[in-house]
Amino acid sequence: MAEPAGLDLFRQRRFGLFVHFGLYSLGARNEWMRHRERTPDERYQRYFDHFCPDRFDPADWVAQAAAAGMRYAVVTTKHHDGFCLWDTALTDFQVTNTPWGRDLIGPLVGALRERDLGVGLYHSLLDWHHPQFPLDGLHPLRDDPAARAAGDSRDIAGYRRYLHGQVRELLTRYGQIDQLWFDFSYPDHVHEGQRVWGGKGAAEWGAAELLALARELQPGILVNDRLGLPGDFVTPEQYQPAAPLRRDGRPVPWEACQTLNGSWGYDRDNHDYKSADLLLRMLVDTVSKDGNLLLNVGPTARGEFDPVAAGILAEIGRWMRRHDRSIYGAGPSSFVPPPDARYTQRGNRLYLHLFAWPFDAVHLPMLADRVVYAQFLHDASEVQWVRADLAPPTPAMVADLQPAGTLTLQLPNRRPDVAIPVVELFLR
Repeated sequence: MAEPAGLDLFRQRRFGLFVHFGLYSLGARNEWMRHRERTPDERYQRYFDHFCPDRFDPADWVAQAAAAGMRYAVVTTKHHDGFCLWDTALTDFQVTNTPWGRDLIGPLVGALRERDLGVGLYHSLLDWHHPQFPLDGLHPLRDDPAARAAGDSRDIAGYRRYLHGQVRELLTRYGQIDQLWFDFSYPDHVHEGQRVWGGKGAAEWGAAELLALARELQPGILVNDRLGLPGDFVTPEQYQPAAPLRRDGRPVPWEACQTLNGSWGYDRDNHDYKSADLLLRMLVDTVSKDGNLLLNVGPTARGEFDPVAAGILAEIGRWMRRHDRSIYGAGPSSFVPPPDARYTQRGNRLYLHLFAWPFDAVHLPMLADRVVYAQFLHDASEVQWVRADLAPPTPAMVADLQPAGTLTLQLPNRRPDVAIPVVELFLR
């Protein structure tokens, strides 16, 4: 397992940027397009021949992430299509052989370090380009008769050596790496309602040896849970857990990975974007359950964040600039929040996030004798309160008598002009 200091820093950061970038960005039909369209190598080659992200500016990517309040990033080194975004010595199917002709990972790692943001690398365990990667129910050539006929000659041991060699390159070339994000094991995977034939897992990857290699090369690194072995943190994808996650009855660090519009790679015609308000509620909900949020952007083929993605990040950043102390280093609270609200807590500061704006007052159970001061976080203006069980009845309370120990915050009728109003409560 990882060192406690690394896990503590992971929890302190709470909010990260996920980046999916590669040849599929040119197709602009998301990162699984080759699987869905059963694209043969020779047709996919056109994206390799035209890969030239002339607007790529790693400092700009990192600046947008930092302005959004993100404290770390995880960037794709290789996705399932097998295309490598660094100058690997183990295959020609890599970025320096494209018209772009330059390493992408090194400049990104450098830009993250300049901003003192955490560095994470995503690496796919699948590889639809490697000649020794055995066909299976996810492979683009799964229905190709010639590929199926030659399938017995594919040797997973040969691919495994390649996989381990590439991980060694990544963990020895770019200095300290905070997080290694493998994707994914699927021995019993169900995809689109059917069990995937030929699925692969820990045995195929040599997962125990691969994990030991990562620990040897980067002793402080955090490794996720997708090798087919327990990892340092759990990675719920595209859903929000109902409660803090546990393993063997004990709390486990976790990181929810979410998209802006349901696609990881750039998807030009997908306009199903989540609002900044919804994404902020997801962030607050995650932290209230002791998790991190890893929010994805799929840059365009020219290497830019598209205007909608950039606008959403900017909106998130406007809220984070005034409310980030309810997120960084915060976690769950033992107090039970009122309806349509979430608590996060850091030491003696309790943060009430109001997802819906109540009329006149909000009642906080069990806090009557615990709070010494309350203020809105966005402007530090005082929020007055009464003990509902001791105060004389008022029109706001007659219909809603509260149990003993309840603290009632007296709120203005007009909702603060922020995405999520937050009340900061100072506890005894």
